[in-house]
Amino acid sequence: MTDPTLDPARTSWVASANGHTEFPIQNLPLGVFSPAGGGPRGGIAIGDSIFDISAALELGLFSGPALEAAQAASGRTLNDFMGAGPAPRQALRRAVSDLLATGGAGQAYAARLLHAASACTMHLPNRVNNFTDFFAGIHHVITAGQMTRPDNPVLPNYRYVPVAYHSRASSVRVSGEKLVRPNGQRKRPDEAAPTYGPCRNLDYEIELGVWVGEGNQVGEPIPIGQAGRHIAGFCLLNDWSARDIQSWESQPLGPFLGKSFSTFVSPWIVTAEALAPFRRAQPDRPDGDPKPLPHLWDEADQATGGLDIDFEVYIHTQKMRAEGTEPHRLSAVNGSILYWTVAQMVAHHTSNGCNLIPGDLFGTGTLSGPDVRTEGCLLEMSRGGSRPIDLGNGETRTYLQDGDDIVFKAHCGGAGKVPIGFGECRGRVGPALSL
Repeated sequence: MTDPTLDPARTSWVASANGHTEFPIQNLPLGVFSPAGGGPRGGIAIGDSIFDISAALELGLFSGPALEAAQAASGRTLNDFMGAGPAPRQALRRAVSDLLATGGAGQAYAARLLHAASACTMHLPNRVNNFTDFFAGIHHVITAGQMTRPDNPVLPNYRYVPVAYHSRASSVRVSGEKLVRPNGQRKRPDEAAPTYGPCRNLDYEIELGVWVGEGNQVGEPIPIGQAGRHIAGFCLLNDWSARDIQSWESQPLGPFLGKSFSTFVSPWIVTAEALAPFRRAQPDRPDGDPKPLPHLWDEADQATGGLDIDFEVYIHTQKMRAEGTEPHRLSAVNGSILYWTVAQMVAHHTSNGCNLIPGDLFGTGTLSGPDVRTEGCLLEMSRGGSRPIDLGNGETRTYLQDGDDIVFKAHCGGAGKVPIGFGECRGRVGPALSL
């Protein structure tokens, strides 16, 4: 074990961290929070608590590279910290891990360093300048494509290009906010003309969110072999989708109002360092699929670019909440199904000279598997609304109704590894606003 922060034997004096299913000491994700009566500031999740970086600075607990990193990570956003690159991030991680480890110096200051997470408010961790949504889940591509192009569900460019579109950064929101059902133009196949009104086919899409760290200059592509240092961390991402608005408006230029109304992300950034034990080889491409072009191919990335993350989607309806029943699990899928690696996304995004900015956000695209209950959205599960989904309590859904809570969860584990999680990405659907 070359990185002591990942040592499975390391424990914490924060009792709730030991055996915690989300935030043991081996995770240490970063975020921005407000304690009761305080303003937004940088923090790190540890068990059921949040480590206050500003308080640790006031106590003089950092020195050297970790001091500069902590200063950059202590404010209202983490953009400057993210842009500093891997070395400061790793220095802060090591320092905080040592402070929180069993016998660590932080225990003497526990009352000042820790806040109960349940009493804090979480904020968007970065100022999102740009949001790019990819299409890297091939089973989503196949299933969705079969509904509109049954003879040609996967277009020829897909196996050569990490397809993406630029989405709306201004409407990215943090988990827990209420989603307002969007209005827009929608047209059913049996309608002669479109009408304007509330979305009738509201959907979610479970995706892995990717936070960009170091940026690049305009005109300077990032080689795939260097893409990893530009990836600071990961989160859960809900790409809310108004399917009826999307299908009418997206041709020929792609998604517009069907996607731009809101995107939710989980508040904690699980760093690239924390995910290191859960890297795996990228699965082999199916026989007959072309090898990626040279700017998208790196042997090291193929050996470690896959991500062994288990994702789950839950729904909690108004009826379930009124009856006191638990949320219903809609689907589960593993992140290894992605057709393109995150490094390939970074390399292709910048291959034309496009610049990335610290705190930019990527979505991987819908995470779906090939089997029943591995689908990452209701469009697939209900086959475009033609197959109602049984929720096990007398309710069914084809698309979301007002009052529905959608909750994403994700965890990593495995033999000899300490399990870590991402926390939740949660949102409740509210009614559309009338004009």
